[in-house]
Amino acid sequence: MPIIDFLAPHFAFVNDPTAWVALLTLVVLEVVLGIDNLIFISILTNKLPPQHRVKARRLGIGAALVMRLILLATISVIVRLTQPVFTVFEHGFSWRDMILIAGGLFLVWKATKEIHHTVDPADHKNDLVGRAVSMTLGGAVFQILLLDLVFSIDSIITAVGMTDEIAIMYIAVIVAVGVMMLAATPLADFIEKNPTIVMLALGFLLMIGMTLIADGMGYHVPKGYIYAAMGFSALVEALNMLARRRRAKPDRSGEH
Repeated sequence: MPIIDFLAPHFAFVNDPTAWVALLTLVVLEVVLGIDNLIFISILTNKLPPQHRVKARRLGIGAALVMRLILLATISVIVRLTQPVFTVFEHGFSWRDMILIAGGLFLVWKATKEIHHTVDPADHKNDLVGRAVSMTLGGAVFQILLLDLVFSIDSIITAVGMTDEIAIMYIAVIVAVGVMMLAATPLADFIEKNPTIVMLALGFLLMIGMTLIADGMGYHVPKGYIYAAMGFSALVEALNMLARRRRAKPDRSGEH
C-alpha cells in the first residue's frame, strides 16, 4: 500500500491533541481573515448582471482555492518572501511588504472609486479618463484573484508561525474557502438589499487597505483592533436598520 505509506507521515498529527488545537485555531483564523476578501467579492460581483454573479463568485473563489493550494506547495519560497530586499530609512522592505503595500493601494483605490460612484450616481460608470466602462465576468474574476493573492500570502506566512504540519495548513485553507463559497451569495444578497451596508462595507475595505499599507511599511496594527472596530460599526448599523424598519411600519395604535 504505497499511497498509505506515503500519506501516513503527513497525517501523523491525528494522534496529537495539540495539533487538533492548532488546526481549529488556524481554521478560525483563516475564516476570519477571509471576511475581508468576502466583502470585496460581494461588492465586486454585485456590479455584474444578475445572471453572472453566482458564476463569478464560484469561479473566483474556486480559482482562489487552487491558487492557495499551489502557494502552499511552494511554502519554502513563500517563507523567504519575508527576507529584506532593500532598505529605505533604516527599514528593510521584503517582497511580502511590497505585495501588502501594492494590495493595500489597490484596495484604497477601489474603495475610494466605489465610494465616489455611490455618492455621485450621475458619474456611476465613468473611469478615470471619462469613458464609459462596465464590469465583465473575466474582469471580476481577475480582480478577485489579484486581491486573494495578497491575502493568501499573508495568511500562509501567519499559518507557518502557528504550525509546522503542512497537512493542517491544507485542511484549514480548504475549510476556510469552503465557508467563503457558502457565505458569498447570502452576504452579497444582503448587501444588495441594504444600500447603507454598501457604504459601511466600502469603509471596511478602505480601512483594511490602509492597514495593509501600514503593515507593509513596518507598522503592525493588531488584527483584533481592526475586527473589533468592524464589529462595533456593524452593530451600530444593525441598530440603525432595526430603527428604520420600525419607523417604516404603519402606526396601528389608533385601530380597534
